Amino acid sequence: MKHLIVLYADESSFPPPGSAEAERQLAGYDAFYKEVSGSGAFQAGDPVQPSSTATTVSVRNGKTDTTPGPARPGGEQVIGFYVLDVRDQAEAVELAAKIPAAEYGHVEVRPILVLS
Repeated sequence: MKHLIVLYADESSFPPPGSAEAERQLAGYDAFYKEVSGSGAFQAGDPVQPSSTATTVSVRNGKTDTTPGPARPGGEQVIGFYVLDVRDQAEAVELAAKIPAAEYGHVEVRPILVLS
């Protein structure tokens, strides 16, 4: 069963690159990736560029509107994602708890709808 795992965090609170805390977080992400790729659960995943690079798109009455920045400015933003193929929601939640973002932000676990 595939699950989308969305990572959220406050970008302004990221530790400075090269700091001990940043290195600890990177090691945590590396360990998580090795676990899920080694088990065959990993399907896709990547960090994303900062929210300042986002463009929010909406279409109303046939007119496309774009706004620079994330859909919800301020606070926690999407910082990355994974797609995992696991047995069930419980396993997805168990794995999500191992993602470093769960310690300093939030991790959303959502089953992917299968359209056939």
